[in-house]
Amino acid sequence: MKENANLLEGSILGKMAKLALPIMLTSFIQMAYNLVDMIWIGKLGSAAVASVGAAGIFLWIADSCYSVAKMGGQIKVAHAIGEGDTEKARCFAASAFRLGAVIGGAFVLLVLLGHQLMVGLFQLTDPKTHSDAVAYLLITGTAGVLFSMVNQIFTGIYTGIGDSKSPFWVTGAGLVLNLVLDPLLIFGLGPIPSMGVAGAALATAGSQGIVTLLFLLMIRRQKGFFKGLPLFQKLGGGYLKQTWEMGLPIGIQNVFMSGLSLIIASIVARWGADAIAVQKVGGQVESLSWMISGGFSMAVNAFIGQNYGAKKLNRVKGAYQTATVLMLVWGMLCTLALALLSAPLFQIFIREEEVLPMGVSYLQILGISQLFMCIEASSTGAFNGLGQTKLPSVVSITFNLARIPLALLLSSTSLGLDGIWWAISISSICKGVILTTAYFIYIRKQHLFAAAAD
Repeated sequence: MKENANLLEGSILGKMAKLALPIMLTSFIQMAYNLVDMIWIGKLGSAAVASVGAAGIFLWIADSCYSVAKMGGQIKVAHAIGEGDTEKARCFAASAFRLGAVIGGAFVLLVLLGHQLMVGLFQLTDPKTHSDAVAYLLITGTAGVLFSMVNQIFTGIYTGIGDSKSPFWVTGAGLVLNLVLDPLLIFGLGPIPSMGVAGAALATAGSQGIVTLLFLLMIRRQKGFFKGLPLFQKLGGGYLKQTWEMGLPIGIQNVFMSGLSLIIASIVARWGADAIAVQKVGGQVESLSWMISGGFSMAVNAFIGQNYGAKKLNRVKGAYQTATVLMLVWGMLCTLALALLSAPLFQIFIREEEVLPMGVSYLQILGISQLFMCIEASSTGAFNGLGQTKLPSVVSITFNLARIPLALLLSSTSLGLDGIWWAISISSICKGVILTTAYFIYIRKQHLFAAAAD
């Protein structure tokens, strides 16, 4: 393997771009797994989309849970690399995998024991839609979750050491496989039977499994950071505890976000399966914005993490400024796209005329908040890179929690279903403004910019 990427010297913009581009492309690829599913499943009708949407909420919860291990490991690895202590970084990487194994195993057990109850929360009245949701959850929530957990932690560790290209190529190979398997297993071909929604789940889980295999083959051939990783050795120095404590606020934030989304989805379900399908498809379209900004947030996290560990505060300051400008531009582009191209974007997935107006309304309302969501991502990445994971988590949890009473209030007016979308958009605007303001207050109180000037 190549030596750890040198993020401590050279052009800030150049280094940030070189690190961020593969991360954003990797995030796009991960999003594309779901988009490909939606495109093909959409051909089965809105009921099939609703079944995947219901099960997909729980997969988001799983992803949120093992983000404790992924992000805790990524931040601590980046700090150790910045300090010049590679062995310490390896111990943090090993602790991330151990922590992820515990969390992933617990979620799989929950799915095996409670899948009927979990899907039942959505009160899907059509028996076929309910059974499809159960099948999708069982497949993707067991093997799929375990493979995804390993892949996400690998991605986080690679990012922490400054190598964002390797996860991109490996994840890209998984997408290519998913592109082939999706139509093959959903609709069948020759001796392969048509499996519908279950086929989509098998395609996604199988692709994630291949990505895990490719990661393992890659690190076996490479020499460097992952060689001799102490996965099964006794770790001293409280590595597991530090990884847990660093990642826990992020994990709680993500679990709250996904759990609240489950509650929001149950409110949306009052408008029927079409509304659930709109939320699922609309969220996938909107994810083009938040997955890219989230990927850039990871790059900011790693860049600032290494430079903060090395006490290069001028580069910390420059990285945040660069990231914020780029995210402002990206947010404005996303707002324009969702405002002007809402109908054609939604019709990529669902073409049923009676559903289209609901989808257009979703995208246009959520489009208003894209700019604020993007600057929230850059501020979150900066806070996390500094090791201050609690404050962005508190801000996020507070305003995500506010979505529930606001959604109930606004949806009870003439806005109806649109009131729920407005609640989501308003809370995103608040998070972006408050978290960015909080970052500038924090650095002033800590005198980071003054220290950088010295």
